[in-house]
Amino acid sequence: MSYLASPARYDSMPYARCGRSGLKLPRIALGMWQNFGDVDRYTTGREVALRAFDLGVTYFDLANNYGPTPGSAELNFGRMLREDLHPYRDELVIATKAGYHMWEGPYGEWGSRKYVLASLDQSLKRMGLDYVDIFYSHRFDPETPLEETLGALAHAVRLGKALYVGISNYPAEQTRRAAAILRELGTPCLVHQPRYNLLDRWIEDGLTDVLAKEGMGAVVFSPLAQGQLTGRYLQGIPEGSRASKALFLKADQVETNLPKVRALNAIAERRGQPLAEMALAWVLRLPVVTSAIIGASSVAQLEQNLHALTRLDFSSKELAEIETALRQ
Repeated sequence: MSYLASPARYDSMPYARCGRSGLKLPRIALGMWQNFGDVDRYTTGREVALRAFDLGVTYFDLANNYGPTPGSAELNFGRMLREDLHPYRDELVIATKAGYHMWEGPYGEWGSRKYVLASLDQSLKRMGLDYVDIFYSHRFDPETPLEETLGALAHAVRLGKALYVGISNYPAEQTRRAAAILRELGTPCLVHQPRYNLLDRWIEDGLTDVLAKEGMGAVVFSPLAQGQLTGRYLQGIPEGSRASKALFLKADQVETNLPKVRALNAIAERRGQPLAEMALAWVLRLPVVTSAIIGASSVAQLEQNLHALTRLDFSSKELAEIETALRQ
């Protein structure tokens, strides 16, 4: 049965302008870092993506290496575009990135012009697209001149292969330099994609000030700290969880953070919402944060996380209680 998008898809999703640009993004976006690779069930990923769009999620976040295996998330999303979402292409913001390892040899990762532009061509081919809406430098390359990496991004825009460009995981000073270089090249840096959550607040140490000054929006990833802020680990490390398998999350991290997480959960309960919803609302409180990227392994999980948008306000007392909990 062919897919028809819900006519009510724009009724409840709030959108925010990304920095000083004309682009508005949904406050919560769908990331395809995990759950959309060729090791995952395609039909489940499709259900999640289509339900997300039905609920107003227009931003889909990918990268060349997302899977596993690397590239398979883009291939699967390309199939969704071809079979389901093609009629709605102009309603979507599709982003991809280049920076991490993709192929062997000296030109298969980091930030050289050769790698960045070759990677974009491969991403477009995998997704069956002529262009992406946002193309990111996925990580700062300390050994390649910043002018070369960012010049490649600007060139992609001039070629019509990207509408906007952004950076991800760049420290504050390199972000400031990147913004200046791209401005000189006539391709302003639209967005920065950093990791940010209640347990990892590094962007508050200078980066948010740079973003505000440069007119860039933040689209933050890992707002739930790899599941630590979902309540899943409140009673320890369950069998089959990421921490039990050491997949991007170590057991000792979970154990160290557990007192903080339990204190935060108590605050969420007093607010009348699950911990995951409070954690999402908390990252969205910063004016510079345009959107938070969530992962979802099921439609139910997606819908629960989107429910956070119904309660984004915090009292000064609640914010103070959160700060106290984080000092556990």
